[in-house]
Amino acid sequence: MAIGFKGGVALAEASFTLELVLTLLAAMAFSALVPLYTFLFLKRSLATADAAAIAATYGSVSAVTFVTAAGYLDVMGIGWGGHMVAAMALMESPAIIMGIFLYMKFGGSEASSDPGIEWSRLLREAFLNGSVVLIIGSMIIGLVSGPAGMSQISGFIQDMFLGVLCLFLLDMGIVAARRLKEFRQSQGISQKGQMTTMVGAAVILPLFNALLALGVAYLLGLGEGDALLFIVLAASASYIAVPAAMRLVLPQANPGSYLSMSLAITFPFNLLVGIPVYHALVRWVL
Repeated sequence: MAIGFKGGVALAEASFTLELVLTLLAAMAFSALVPLYTFLFLKRSLATADAAAIAATYGSVSAVTFVTAAGYLDVMGIGWGGHMVAAMALMESPAIIMGIFLYMKFGGSEASSDPGIEWSRLLREAFLNGSVVLIIGSMIIGLVSGPAGMSQISGFIQDMFLGVLCLFLLDMGIVAARRLKEFRQSQGISQKGQMTTMVGAAVILPLFNALLALGVAYLLGLGEGDALLFIVLAASASYIAVPAAMRLVLPQANPGSYLSMSLAITFPFNLLVGIPVYHALVRWVL
């Protein structure tokens, strides 16, 4: 809510530019493109359903990683545009749709025997899940109320933010540690090659996506703060919206793979290593 509201206030003070439009379009393109090459890479080693679910997971975004990166920029005194909040919300849904499409296209007999996907439920989960509604809703409120609204609730939106974020990240760390233990236990010795593939992908994919996003940020001419947030969005992986959608429409996929990869490996990797490394790259290239 805090990130969405602050993004809306920033949008209220900003002008509508071509850079803003191109950034939002690039974010949506990333969300659709990442699942494509991720799936093609993973389907050689994993089941089609698992590869499709993982591809959707890494095409979508982690709101918590974005929130952490935004807080990092605030502490560093580096400005960022409110439209990046909209970019985050827009990147949730295309990846989910692309993941399901890839499964239907390449699933063969496995997909043909599926009783059918309830697209209405899938679209509702993709576009109206709780995180998207909260982010967009608070952003609209911030956009309408502007700086005057911020001054009225700054004690809640700004003063409490870092403290609550620290507590939330502590809790997420505990959840990630438990998920990592479950991930290790869920893979048998006979599946050692698959486990190696998933662990490697959980680290390599964020770095590869970050490098691609760095190039796009350079071409778009993004500022330091916006470039870092764009890269963080591209490098993150969903562990809320996509898992919920995959459990709904792709139950053949093993949640122990896509959820554990994103939450137990990629999430802490981005927070502990990724954000400072991405920031150093932004400063070096831009």
